[in-house]
Amino acid sequence: MSLKKRGYAVAQVSHKAEISLNAGHPWVYDAEIKELDGDVMNGDIVDVVSGKGRYLGTGFYNDNSKIRIRIISKNTNDKFDIPFFERRVRYAWEYRKTVMGSDLDCCRIIFGEADTFPGLTVDKFHDILVTQTLSLGIEMRKDIIFPLIVKVLEEDGYPIRGIFERNDVRVRELEGMVQNKGFYHLPEKTEPDSTSVIITENGIKYNVDFENGQKTGFFLDQKYNRLAAAKIARGRKVLDCFTHTGSFALNAAKGGAERVCAVDISEEAVEMARRNAQLNGLEDKMDFMCENVFDLLTSMSGKEGYDFIILDPPAFTKSRATVDSAMRGYKEINLRAMKLLPLGGYLATCSCSHFMSEQLFEEMLRSAAMDAHVSLRRIEYRQQSPDHPVLCNVPETEYLKFYLFQVV
Repeated sequence: MSLKKRGYAVAQVSHKAEISLNAGHPWVYDAEIKELDGDVMNGDIVDVVSGKGRYLGTGFYNDNSKIRIRIISKNTNDKFDIPFFERRVRYAWEYRKTVMGSDLDCCRIIFGEADTFPGLTVDKFHDILVTQTLSLGIEMRKDIIFPLIVKVLEEDGYPIRGIFERNDVRVRELEGMVQNKGFYHLPEKTEPDSTSVIITENGIKYNVDFENGQKTGFFLDQKYNRLAAAKIARGRKVLDCFTHTGSFALNAAKGGAERVCAVDISEEAVEMARRNAQLNGLEDKMDFMCENVFDLLTSMSGKEGYDFIILDPPAFTKSRATVDSAMRGYKEINLRAMKLLPLGGYLATCSCSHFMSEQLFEEMLRSAAMDAHVSLRRIEYRQQSPDHPVLCNVPETEYLKFYLFQVV
């Protein structure tokens, strides 16, 4: 089919954008558009062509955003109707069933560009879906997409009680959208009367506050990393820093740790971790502290106690401009942990920032180990769980780095 017959506006892009799109990256930036032929409104679909008129893809247009076009297809035969989006939802769900097996009580269903739903996140928490919509093109089509996700899951035997939108993020404003949160109205379904739900991950139950919890309510990306840490924890005294809802601590306790201490600066997080321990009957093996981790690791220096420390801090950087200060922060907590651990002890450490690359993080770890006068024996290097897939040509989809070391 010729592009003229398709009826969409056509954006001609620079050679730089052509190279990027041909390599598989799905974004066209504002400065890369050389000519726009046809009428187009923000959120509309546009075809993208090279300087010589060769078709490169089709995507959502938005002149509010520096990412001017987000590619959703490279097939000129695609019609962007209900069957198209249903196919995309089914592809995403079938992938999760393949890589996550039968453990689907909680998982990420849609991971933005990695599932060709640019700017959309959908997390499944038992029978609740929590969404975050960060692109205008998806926002304008959510009345098609959201019911389709429910349809696909329910046809497969996973009933969905409701959808909660967590659009309380500033990034939406950069796309010309307002912030909001609340239940999305699903036809023929009664709105749930609670904004919390109990999920089961790795055999451990958690009470998830999907209205007020961080991100969409629970960090699903560390699922298998928690299991890896649990294997090391057996028979050990474990200090879980930045515990949030207690996930690493609970996995360690369930994995046979002698004793686990869960630490977070947030009283609310510590209380949630305590309730989750009670929910699983693990409170007798655990202690809870509301402390600043930096200060705590310093005050414990020279004292014996823990032979396994877990560091799962929030992202210290969300832009390239602050990478240097983030490096100092990561080094400080890792250095203090290395000094606190006995020889033969174990360290789990990670970063959830895309801008803190694997190379930079390992450089920081080598520097911290040198200053602590220890060596690190690497046991494992891991990334985000596979329901948060990484596209090799889209570096923005790769963000989580998780290491297990023995201090020698």
